Amino acid sequence: MIACEDTRQTQKLLHHYEIRKPLVSYHEHNEATRTAEILAALERGESVALVSDAGTPLVSDPGYRVVAAAIEHGFQVIPIPGASAALAALAASGLPPDEFRFIGFLPSKTNARRKALEQLANEPSTVIAYESPHRILETLSDMAEILGGRRVVLARELTKIHEEFLRGTAQTIREELERRSAVKGEMTLLIAGSERIADIADPLAEVHRLEEEGLDRMEAIKTVAKQMGLPKRELYRLVTGQGSSLPDKQPH
Repeated sequence: MIACEDTRQTQKLLHHYEIRKPLVSYHEHNEATRTAEILAALERGESVALVSDAGTPLVSDPGYRVVAAAIEHGFQVIPIPGASAALAALAASGLPPDEFRFIGFLPSKTNARRKALEQLANEPSTVIAYESPHRILETLSDMAEILGGRRVVLARELTKIHEEFLRGTAQTIREELERRSAVKGEMTLLIAGSERIADIADPLAEVHRLEEEGLDRMEAIKTVAKQMGLPKRELYRLVTGQGSSLPDKQPH
């Protein structure tokens, strides 16, 4: 049998290839029940195919619970490589592909999303994330504020008729989308890894040194943060006593 994220969608493909097999729905709302049913089918010696509407099962799609359960019960799991927005976007992004970190969908709530971006500020690898078209403008605004001028690629509608890549910074990509009457489609965001320009042992002392040379505090903080590849807000918290330490430094 075939376990589908949406039987109606999968049926279109099966009909095209004249494949006739029993279908059961398998999605995030019925995983527990369906997993038991699928295990029972495997116990009877049947083969079960797991498919998702688009992309690859388990990669920001349902499937982890049933795969983990099948392995636990001693059944063989055979992967069949297929479409993956994360890898397709990375391959055509122009950003370094040797090390990357896939984080799935960014949090939908503003505070949680901003916190996630702050935690990624010092990530040296290319970051890949999915985002909804309904939140993309807000997310790009948060990225521009927290990540500054980091290189960003927005891949939209991959492998579809309106496939598009927008390259630049979070700010320039946001400005491009704002000029459009509507923002639609499945979106994959890629963020260049952090590049530290200088290894400053004592950033707080460096800020004070620049202040003594005539820069005002915020300009000094901005300068040191840029030199170290840090978000301004982290250095600001340290300088103003709101934070006790900075993240460990990452080498080039």
